[in-house]
Amino acid sequence: MPRLHVIFDNPVIPPNTGNAIRMCAGSGAHLHLVEPLGFDLSEKHLRRAGLDYHDLADVAVHPDLDACFATLPHSRIFAFTTRACTWHTQVAYDDGDALLFGTEPTGLPEEHLAHPRITGEVRIPMVPGRRSMNLSNSAAVATYEAWRQFGFPGGI
Repeated sequence: MPRLHVIFDNPVIPPNTGNAIRMCAGSGAHLHLVEPLGFDLSEKHLRRAGLDYHDLADVAVHPDLDACFATLPHSRIFAFTTRACTWHTQVAYDDGDALLFGTEPTGLPEEHLAHPRITGEVRIPMVPGRRSMNLSNSAAVATYEAWRQFGFPGGI
């Protein structure tokens, strides 16, 4: 079964990460959280959003982006940013690909977008004049597009 990785770089809003845990449990994606985190993983808001899915999700916490990328040595890494010209649906996703999302208030910092491991920058289309989508919603839209391309293996 193809494997997909979702990376949250310095997430700060617990319910977004809780929602992502639930989404990854439901899709089979592996969630990577890059420190510093803006919350404690045991926070009640995080637990509530993730409900009982914590035991069903594959979640790893990494001290920094390089440590995260080191666990994905053969993965293509797609950085999601509103400045990109390529839509997330224009990418042909492969087994092992990683979807990288920035922190809620600011997105990915320039130095992370310039990281040599970044395969490409992609965006989720929106109508003009909108700043961005919610982090967990963006991750879900992108993850389910990749899983759709894989043919929803393991899905019912």
